[in-house]
Amino acid sequence: MLHSERASWDVHFANSPAEALQACQKEAFDIVVSDMRMPDMDGATLLTHIRDEFPSSARVILSGHADLALATRAIRVAHRFMTKPCPKPELLATLESICALQDLFCSEELRKIVGAIGELPSFSRTYLSLIEVLRSPNKSLHAVAEVISQDVGMSAKILQLVNSSFFGLAQNIVSLDHAIAHIGVETISNLALASETFTVFQPRFGVPESVCGDVQRHSSRVAEIAGRLPAERKSREITAVSALLHDVGKLILANRLPKEFCAILKRMDETQCSAFEAEKQILGVSHAEIGAYLLGLWNIPNLAVEAVAFHHCPSKVPHTGFDACLAVYVADLLVHEIEDHPDDPLGDKLSAQDRACLENAGLAQRFAEFKQLAGEATQETARAASARAASLSGA
Repeated sequence: MLHSERASWDVHFANSPAEALQACQKEAFDIVVSDMRMPDMDGATLLTHIRDEFPSSARVILSGHADLALATRAIRVAHRFMTKPCPKPELLATLESICALQDLFCSEELRKIVGAIGELPSFSRTYLSLIEVLRSPNKSLHAVAEVISQDVGMSAKILQLVNSSFFGLAQNIVSLDHAIAHIGVETISNLALASETFTVFQPRFGVPESVCGDVQRHSSRVAEIAGRLPAERKSREITAVSALLHDVGKLILANRLPKEFCAILKRMDETQCSAFEAEKQILGVSHAEIGAYLLGLWNIPNLAVEAVAFHHCPSKVPHTGFDACLAVYVADLLVHEIEDHPDDPLGDKLSAQDRACLENAGLAQRFAEFKQLAGEATQETARAASARAASLSGA
């Protein structure tokens, strides 16, 4: 299909997996597209080699077999999963969207970091809760969704799978409830119990054991507050998933670059700077960009990718209203302000940068209103958690 596109694209065609690997050793490719069923080596195995040896290349798999076992193997190593017959416009659109993403996040170091990822680590407690629910004879979609919505890694992987063409949906899905309903409990059970799609976070090289749990709790709080802000109604679903996934880049750093992650923590402690600033100083990129690039490769909708990428600096993109990007930024800011300055209802202790962002967005005058709303949400969440704990204790 792409033979006629050689005037526009620099395309290399390989007749076997071995030939493809040889080509990658000779020159760098932005994207590798592979069939799934091939003699000698299948597509998942080939893309595993590409991931391990040439991580800066994006990976796309094509399959003519609607086999869930194949799909779950492929989704661990492929950024995009496409079914055959695949129309040429659809293939071209996929390649162009990946190239546009690579142009936006053009750091070679970032591409290598993210390219080496097949899955995201999950909080061990959440993973065990999911296994318990799935093994229950009375398991339900609601119970499964409730557990997964508390876990950043699981949520991102479910959204990647449902937005692949394996399910043949006409449009991207951003609601976790809708995603889980489309995939079904049995498929999720196979993913969790019979594959390595979900993995438990294992800290290494001095990374604190609390990191994964801290990210999960913070992300859940941001999602809770973002859902209560008076943001645009049409962007509620995008806002919810963006808020839950906004710190996914921190999981990537802690899991894939543990030594650098510890250096970032040390820099923060020594200079009292933010994680965002320390990451820029040490890596040249931040967790926001790292997370956004992975979500974009996984075909998470562009508005969510934008909200994740700019949740520390929303002024870098235009806004037509109180959109998902602004809602995630404000919710994240509120969580930090409640923790760091609980006795500052008017925002007098806001940094100059945050004050400028709020003023540029026309939201500075509403900060006190937002902080009160966030405080009420936090108290309600704490009361609900206390009630659940009391109920379990009584049981």
